[in-house]
Amino acid sequence: MRFRFHSVFLLGLGLFSQHIQAAEPLLPASAVSAASPALPPSTELTAPISDKTVYIEAQKLESKKDGGMEAHGNVELQQGKQKIYADHLFYEQKTGDLSANGSVRIVQPNATVSGPDLKMNMGTNIGEMNLPLFQLKQPHQSDAHGSAKIMRSSGSLNYEYENATYTTCPAGNDDWLLNMSRLEIDRGTQIGTAHNVWVEFKSVPLLYTPWMNFPLDGRRLSGFLGPIYGVTGSGGAEITLPYYWNIAPNYDATISPRVMENRGVLFNDEFRYLGQSYSGEMHYDILQNDRIANATRTRAAITHSQNLGSGLNAKMIFNRVSDDAYFRDLSNTVSGATQTQLESSGQMSYAADWWSSSINVQTFQTLQNPSAPVAIPYQRLPQINLSARKSVGDSLLSMTNEYVNFYHPNYVNGQRLVLYPSVDYDLVSDPGFYIKPRLSVHNTQYVMGHNYNGSVLHFSRTVPIFSLNTGMTFERDLTLGKGDYLQTLEPRAYYVNIPYQNQDFLPIYDSSPIPFNFSQMFTENRYFGNDRISDANMVTMALTSRLIDSDEGIERWRVAVGERFSFETPKIDPDTNNRSRILLETGGRVTNALTLNGLLEYDPNTTHTLSYNAKSSYVPETEKVLNLGYRYTRTGDIPENDIRQADFSTQWPLIRNWHLVSRLTFSFNERRILEELAGLEYNQSCWTLRLVAQKFPIPGKHISTGIFMQLELRDLVSLGSDPLTALRSSIPGYSKLKTPSTDQPVQGPQ
Repeated sequence: MRFRFHSVFLLGLGLFSQHIQAAEPLLPASAVSAASPALPPSTELTAPISDKTVYIEAQKLESKKDGGMEAHGNVELQQGKQKIYADHLFYEQKTGDLSANGSVRIVQPNATVSGPDLKMNMGTNIGEMNLPLFQLKQPHQSDAHGSAKIMRSSGSLNYEYENATYTTCPAGNDDWLLNMSRLEIDRGTQIGTAHNVWVEFKSVPLLYTPWMNFPLDGRRLSGFLGPIYGVTGSGGAEITLPYYWNIAPNYDATISPRVMENRGVLFNDEFRYLGQSYSGEMHYDILQNDRIANATRTRAAITHSQNLGSGLNAKMIFNRVSDDAYFRDLSNTVSGATQTQLESSGQMSYAADWWSSSINVQTFQTLQNPSAPVAIPYQRLPQINLSARKSVGDSLLSMTNEYVNFYHPNYVNGQRLVLYPSVDYDLVSDPGFYIKPRLSVHNTQYVMGHNYNGSVLHFSRTVPIFSLNTGMTFERDLTLGKGDYLQTLEPRAYYVNIPYQNQDFLPIYDSSPIPFNFSQMFTENRYFGNDRISDANMVTMALTSRLIDSDEGIERWRVAVGERFSFETPKIDPDTNNRSRILLETGGRVTNALTLNGLLEYDPNTTHTLSYNAKSSYVPETEKVLNLGYRYTRTGDIPENDIRQADFSTQWPLIRNWHLVSRLTFSFNERRILEELAGLEYNQSCWTLRLVAQKFPIPGKHISTGIFMQLELRDLVSLGSDPLTALRSSIPGYSKLKTPSTDQPVQGPQ
């Protein structure tokens, strides 16, 4: 039988044992066994290892006369949660000094450092190592690793690396490196500090800074963020240098000077705050002396929400820009460049068990384009709402009351009071059959104000409204191929009766026709707002059938058809026929990857197809999206003027790590591209490159163009202009690329 020496040395308890035994697993770190002549052979002596206790295990241990200990072969030293491995180690018990060489490795719960030799005092944890390789575990981020000329430790939580490199790329594939003359790691504060830093990508220096610090645990930390580069049609080449200021755990600010070649420097300033009962953010942007517009341009925006307790809440919104063309000139997104109405409002609301109320003040700044003017909406100064809902047996009693003072600089001003009580009754309520009548009264009163030239200042209107909602649901089990399904048949009828009242003498403050769709077919009033109540003596008939996957509960297909019939020709209605248009809707999630949807609108009175659209979305897995759509709208008797548009968008892998992103909207009647986006994304294990170009129309037949180029060094910095907002808004289903799998796992130095 072959034997080996297995020695255990426990310092601090004064116990030492050396014995010959057969090869067996190492003793657990939390206990130690020793043979003692004073104890029976079956007795074990165990003691916990404290932070100051040193535990050494090796193939050979030698005790020196001066109290030192020398260990050879597979040496393992443990003190608290720290372990040191080496081929050879000498430890001085009196002073706590340690020297080790040969494949030295320091292992802590969140870091590993390896090198050829180590000198350290185990009491103070002060020491140094030549040519160290280190690996850092970072919560919520990729593990990092690097190398240095020398490592110095000044405690168990503080390390300093001289002439160091740092990266989150897999070992052996260091596509990007953070090079530093000195790197300081403080595990107590979880902050790393680097001096004389330059970022190197594919051996090409990209960015230099004399000093930087960064969090090791993903926390917020003050400092400069990655610069943003870009090119716009009007501003030319530009660069943004954002600085993030972590003021407090619940306050922060970002100051982002945006240097534009043709215009100057636009300072974008953001402040955010969060409390237990309130939250909000403030923005103030200023471009001093725009060289193209020859004017100073500003933007201010504030949002604030607060819970005042006991059901009382408050909200405030403020938006203002210096000129009408601010967003058209300075925004590089579709949603930003096309803004025309900026809301400013303040609201107080209260909610109880069965009633609620609110008071709201609302104004708008309207951004006009001379070639595409827009209407200026009324201001509400103020708007007061009071509503209540309470169930009594099978009935539901409700009341909606509203008072508004409408103000407009050019149109007729006035005050409007609406009283709208109603009662709903469940005449029949069953899972397969329901009948629900509803009776309400809509009372409206007006007091006319400025810009009114008539002699009568007060108007009132009272309209009774009756509706009856009824429907049934039939179900049956169905087997198609190898699948089991539940098929439904759902007929529905909706009747509305509203007597006619002449309302031509009433002003129009907030009313407009509701676009014809399935939702509008089942509403009492065919107008938004309260200024117009359409007369009605009509019934809507609809039939819906669904095919539901019994195993997964997914609606695989749906078909719905509906039409409205009037017993009397409506007098207050944009549609004056007794038969409405017929709507046919179909679609569903055909497979787990493919979704289809379509809608057809047909006018039986003119035998014309008024509109139809078809959409498909194919998403076989994450980062694979293909969307196709076509839309047709009849605009009149000249077919050439009808709207015919096709839409295509995709995010799709090409070869290796390349992905295509694209969006194209083409108008067949105008024979031109309305919106286009094209780009490429390249994704590696620790970095992503995005190249995207976008063009879209803005009001006034102007075209806005933008070029995005971004290099994202994962868990460190993003350089260039961020196209993610444009990609998510242009490509439904777009997802940010994830870290691709590698052939070899990420490993730290051994």
